[in-house]
Amino acid sequence: MGNPAVAKAFKDINAAIAALTAVVAESGSDAFYRGDPRHGLAEDCLAVLAGAAASDARMAALKAQTAAKFAKTAESVAPPGASPGEGSAQEMAVTAEVACVLTIGERAAGALLNQSQLLTTALPLTLSALQAGTISWQHARAMVDEAATLDPAGAAALEAHFLDPAAPNAAGGCPAGEMPASRFRHRARTWRERHHTESIEKRHAKGVLDRRVEYAPDQDGMAWLSAYLPADQAAAIWNRTTAVARGLQGPDEPLTLTQLRADIFAAALLSSGNRAEHDPGQVPPPRALVMVTVPVFSLLGATEEPAMLDGYGPIPASMARDLVANGADSFYRVLVDPRDGAPLEIGRANYRLTKAMRNWLRLRDGKCPFPGCSNHSLDNEADHILAWDKGGTTGVSNLGQPCHRHHRLRHTSAWRPTPATKNEPPGWISPTGRHYKSEHQDWEPPHWPKEPKPEARRNGHAPYSAPRDAPGCQPDIVHLGISLGEGRLERFLHART
Repeated sequence: MGNPAVAKAFKDINAAIAALTAVVAESGSDAFYRGDPRHGLAEDCLAVLAGAAASDARMAALKAQTAAKFAKTAESVAPPGASPGEGSAQEMAVTAEVACVLTIGERAAGALLNQSQLLTTALPLTLSALQAGTISWQHARAMVDEAATLDPAGAAALEAHFLDPAAPNAAGGCPAGEMPASRFRHRARTWRERHHTESIEKRHAKGVLDRRVEYAPDQDGMAWLSAYLPADQAAAIWNRTTAVARGLQGPDEPLTLTQLRADIFAAALLSSGNRAEHDPGQVPPPRALVMVTVPVFSLLGATEEPAMLDGYGPIPASMARDLVANGADSFYRVLVDPRDGAPLEIGRANYRLTKAMRNWLRLRDGKCPFPGCSNHSLDNEADHILAWDKGGTTGVSNLGQPCHRHHRLRHTSAWRPTPATKNEPPGWISPTGRHYKSEHQDWEPPHWPKEPKPEARRNGHAPYSAPRDAPGCQPDIVHLGISLGEGRLERFLHART
């Protein structure tokens, strides 16, 4: 016989859902709302959506706790002689039971059990946030996935960075639960890459061995073709395909940018240079441009601190040095704040932005600052937050770099950006008056080279070392515009001397 308390609780939940459904169906017709009742309907709908999202999170936390407790209980009552462990008959039986009661596949049930076990034993802050409804199950899954390959101390530091405002160097800007789970996954992955106990160089070397191309048939005579490649190659292919597609767009071109990318990709692989319906030769071949931010000590080989590839995240220092040696045709030096790694502001008194200013915005924001947008910096457009004709300046604190879609939204609707700062992109205010924070770059202080040993100093073989306590001394980073072509590291080093 089932527990009466369980039955009553779900009866109450179902009654509450029915009441909310009635509110949505009848909202806006009551005299409670003054003026246009449609405003009341809109407010109620948004309130129900927000509440439903929080309830979904709490229910997901309950499901995870219940799945973990069921697995533990089933193990404790298993018959004598049952061997616990991966692949055992007992584990298979538990997985099958969960799969049947949730009507999901056994692979999905196994994943749920693994995620629930880690969530309930190693990630208390994540579980608490899920129970409070401040993050979603998708956010929790991202945290579990990134923490699964870290040691206990690393996993604790990862969730503290994003979920504990009092943690040292806590993540700033938009809270984890207020950004889409896909964006949170990107930020969590970036933190993991920087703080993993095994160097990114070793992990990348292992990953390169797994590079591959995969093919999967789909419906309606279509199929998926995907490639697992080193990040610099994948980014260059994507940026070049996008640049060629943009060059083919025009008033007489009926195809969308997405369709043009697909045609160009297929033509490049199948035509062997011959003309296709959308021949890349119709426009001047663009550079396969990638943007890389690399700490100068790492570039010089004095540290192995990861570089940042625009639109991707951390990459090995060796990959950044290779990109410089084989194609860096533009770069500029940027001083950063040694306390938190944020770049220092620059500004101009003129309306038009210089190339350096545009690159600075890319460095500050990393992507379109509209909540949840993933369009990275090379596709975006500089925009004055306070219009120039209304007294706005062309300093970094009055500039945003929305993508074309959200730039147009700003000027054709009641959405409006909030003020920015030297290291924080603008947030946004919706037509209903709600404020949404923008995602911030997760800056960290640059790494200094290790001090040489005394005997190395005496023998004259000390590696490069900077006087970090000198007045005004600050680490710096180098922002690089790289096209995969000719270029040598010696040229870069010569330019700095």
